[in-house]
Amino acid sequence: MALSYKARKRLAILVLVVAMPAYIVAAVSLVNLFERPPILLELAIYVGLGIVWVVPLKRLFTGVGQPDPDAPRDD
Repeated sequence: MALSYKARKRLAILVLVVAMPAYIVAAVSLVNLFERPPILLELAIYVGLGIVWVVPLKRLFTGVGQPDPDAPRDD
């Protein structure tokens, strides 16, 4: 079942406002569970985790910044 444009837009906002800060806290907590790694390894971990969240949500964010394709046009 495909989401409507409005539903995708609302879900994208929810992800950015609620899930993203929670993911950041979880990533920092995960790295802090262990002894602090060397700075380059820590940077690689954060970059990797920053890319990992995009993969499942890429389709959600695709086209959200564009005008609603289902809206009536004022031609």
